[in-house]
Amino acid sequence: MSSTQIPDLRTLLGSRRGGPSRGRGRGRGGPGASHEDQAAVRDSAVRGTDQDAAGSRVSCVELGYLHDPYAKLFATQPSTRRLPLLNRGTYVRTSAIDLLVDKFLTTDPESPKQIVSLGAGTDTRYFRLRDAYPSTKIVYHEIDFPSNTAAKLSSIRRHPQLLTKLSSSSAQQTPNLPPAAKSYDSPIYNLHALDLRSLASTEDGPSTTLPNLDPSAPTLILSEMCLIYLQPKAVSDILDALLNKHIPAPTPVSLVLYEPILPEDAFGRTMISNLSTRNIHLPTLTAYPELADQRQRLKKYGFETGFCAADTHFIWREWVGDEEKARVAGLEMLDEHEELDLLLKHYCIAWGWRDGPEDNVFTNAWSHIRKQEKG
Repeated sequence: MSSTQIPDLRTLLGSRRGGPSRGRGRGRGGPGASHEDQAAVRDSAVRGTDQDAAGSRVSCVELGYLHDPYAKLFATQPSTRRLPLLNRGTYVRTSAIDLLVDKFLTTDPESPKQIVSLGAGTDTRYFRLRDAYPSTKIVYHEIDFPSNTAAKLSSIRRHPQLLTKLSSSSAQQTPNLPPAAKSYDSPIYNLHALDLRSLASTEDGPSTTLPNLDPSAPTLILSEMCLIYLQPKAVSDILDALLNKHIPAPTPVSLVLYEPILPEDAFGRTMISNLSTRNIHLPTLTAYPELADQRQRLKKYGFETGFCAADTHFIWREWVGDEEKARVAGLEMLDEHEELDLLLKHYCIAWGWRDGPEDNVFTNAWSHIRKQEKG
């Protein structure tokens, strides 16, 4: 496939209005800017990707790919129909992570579970899980920049169907969310307003604490296009703190990553180039460019006996049943099958797990979905 046939991956992020500075010229973030200013511009660009993802979810929901009654409640951009191949990509991404979450929650369903979502933004998974697993005891944690958590709490405050889900089923009182709230803590849902990098331990003392995080509960950590924006050393420090200090062994823990791969071919170079025009950089993409590298990084993080990785092309082919494939195919016309295959091969799901000495929740959960491409 020639480079002229590669989709313009700027459409992956949707149209933007009033986005961050691209860092050109002498303005803030430009060539003459300080390291701090350049870092601030990059962080601002990363924060801006959240509404792009929200718009993609809404597009999929409106077309029938996904069922999510909460997606539109968090989207601030006008509803825009995405290209068919991008809708398929969002569908595979969401469905794959939903499957892994489901296996985690339905393995030993009587046991309390904990989920930690890194860079959660406008993600609606907590609200969907409350509907899908009403009898499962789940403590949910979301972590993001204060500007994003404040916006999320503002959306929750405006919509009673969201606000009521912040309380347990036995609670009768509607939670109080002050207008200026950026964080929210409760026994079932916690929204932490902080920079992920503050979780890592420093020479001066322990890392940031997370209210209501249970160090003994089986925990699933989700990073859906989040850690990809950080330097590999920062990622390692964050995960070291989470896995060894916040939730130390022998507590069962699993990490699920959704990230792009294959940066060196024409498609990957186009993706990197398009994102760089918006001050968006993906340091771990070049550090872990292939599936084998993703598996090795999981071993390095401490998941030495439990690690898998598969691209979303494989996941679409092997994890989605024929009946569901037929349903999705009937939603809208898709002519770009080669382009879709190429897109799906450039994203992956990687997951690693650590079981406790007498607890095989993750081994049992992942045992029948461990099929993966060799490489």
